[in-house]
Amino acid sequence: MLEAARCIVYRELLLALRRRSDVATALLFFVIVASLFPLGIGAEPNLLRSIAPGVIWVAALLSSMLSLGRLFAADHADGTLEQMLLGATPLGVVALAKTFAHWLVAGLPLVAIAPLIALQYDLPAALYGVLALSLALGTPVLSMIGAIGAALTLGLRGGGVLLALLVLPLYVPVLIVGAGAVEMAAAGLGAGAQLLLLGAALVLACAFAPWAIAAALRISME
Repeated sequence: MLEAARCIVYRELLLALRRRSDVATALLFFVIVASLFPLGIGAEPNLLRSIAPGVIWVAALLSSMLSLGRLFAADHADGTLEQMLLGATPLGVVALAKTFAHWLVAGLPLVAIAPLIALQYDLPAALYGVLALSLALGTPVLSMIGAIGAALTLGLRGGGVLLALLVLPLYVPVLIVGAGAVEMAAAGLGAGAQLLLLGAALVLACAFAPWAIAAALRISME
């Protein structure tokens, strides 16, 4: 199973390398959305510092949603998904590998560039690590929740709108805890509790989300 998962991750990364424009679009969207707020609000350092965690997290959330519709669509169109359903590798392992590859492509670049975006908000340098760590723990959870929605809406007309309606309410707790971690650290109260909550959510998502994705794929393929 580990070898099969490695092959799936390698395949997804290779396909993403061939579609570099899709990866660049999500990253550019994140940069543009996060950069519009300082331009619109103006040079108010205290206000910018107070809204920075929420704005960066919302921008990362919306950016990660851009590529969710394509997570299973190509495999569904060319019949690869049916072969995965019939293969010897458990579908949950396949779903976990594809979701991990999606995070490497759509989530990890956001984690890497977030401290640079924080410069526009005059966020203290001591908070960059907390911001990056909260995104590193939270964005995989977003990818797994989004993958469940992508599997449920696979092949539906207008699936993009339905996908947003399904996953956005489920994103709210992750958004609140992730942005709250940076806010608590900025207030000098420590971000340990919020980061532990994000870590617990990640563990639960890794344990249960792949099998929920597999069940949703089977429903969509019937």
